[in-house]
Order: sequence, then C-alpha cells, then structure tokens
Amino acid sequence: MLRSIIFDMDGVLVDSMPSHADAWITVSREIGVEISREEIYEIEGANHILGIQWLFEKAGKVVQPHLYEEIKCKKVEFFNANANITPFDGMPGCLRDLKQHFSLAVVTGSDRYTVTDIIDTFFPGVFDTIVCGEDVHYGKPFPDPYLKAVELLGMEKNECIVVENAPMGVESAKRAGLFCVGIPTYVPPSRLSAADIVLQDHPALYAYLKKLILSGN
Repeated sequence: MLRSIIFDMDGVLVDSMPSHADAWITVSREIGVEISREEIYEIEGANHILGIQWLFEKAGKVVQPHLYEEIKCKKVEFFNANANITPFDGMPGCLRDLKQHFSLAVVTGSDRYTVTDIIDTFFPGVFDTIVCGEDVHYGKPFPDPYLKAVELLGMEKNECIVVENAPMGVESAKRAGLFCVGIPTYVPPSRLSAADIVLQDHPALYAYLKKLILSGN
C-alpha cells in the first residue's frame, strides 16, 4: 500500500534549473571551463561535490579539496542573488491535496539554506522530511539520498514512490529499490527511460497523482 511520495525539488516542484545552470556556467568560467545548459541538465540532481568534480574533470584538472567550499559558496551566492524561481502551475494545490492522504518528502542535491527558503516560500508545512545535498556523503546518482528519506519517513520501500525529472535522480531512486515516476522537464523523455513510468508533462503528473488519491493507494 502506498503511504509516501518522495519528490525531487528542482524541475519537479519548482522551475529553477535555468537559474542553477546560470550559476554553474558563471563559476565554471572562472576555472576555465565552458559548459552548456544541456550538459548541466544531464548532471542535475548531483550535490555540489559531485558537480564540482565533474567540472574539473571536464577541464582536465585535478580538483584540490580546499577549493570545494570556495567554489560551492560562489555558486550558491550567485544562485541566491540572481535566481528566478517559480513553482510549477498547480503544484502547491496538488501537494496540499496529497498531504491529506500521504506522507510527503523532498530529496534534492541543493544546499539546505536554499531548499529551506524555497520550501518555506512556496510549500510551507507540506513536507514531513527533507533530505538535502549535505545530508549524505554520496549524493545522486548513488542510492543514499533516497534510502535516507525512506528511513526518516519510517516507511518500507514498497510503501513509497519517487517523482524525478533528472537522469541521475532516476538512477538514484532505482538503485535504492524504489518505484520511480519520471517527468522530462529539461531533458528528452528517453533520458529517463530507467524510470518505471515516464509522464509527458506536469499536467500528466497531476492527473497521475490524483488517480493515486482516488484509488486509495
């Protein structure tokens, strides 16, 4: 029986990845790397450590551990100062309806300061559990973030489903042994083929979630 729904945040709850991409592009140029939005969307869901490692590898450089915090702070600072974030149309109301029937959680690679600000602004009092990038050593695509969410919710795996929009997030959910619904917000549907179900868009997601409520599951 379904008792909990676990959501990724960026690209599922809020339209925020273009702003994340702007921040990563700005930081990457400072270390001599040119990247595109499409490349950033491919690593969406990774925490900052994995993201920084990817940037340095792309530049053919060896990342120095002491630079992690400096680069992360620059990226977060740029994002917080320049981000244009809005919830997807219909999402606040959808979550309020779901809250009456299921435990809800968020699993994201973003830092807690940013996540708390977004959740408190658009979805106050909705989520029972939030797992952020710094809450686990191995972020997406490793299973650890979703396993932690299941543990904090006090659920069994077969009582939870995940809603994800990124290849790394889908991989993380499936490696954690969870049923995963994919929604291709920023990448082609084919990039989410590892999900159990791939929906066309957010209206299709809302219809799917409404059926879960009506079915009592």
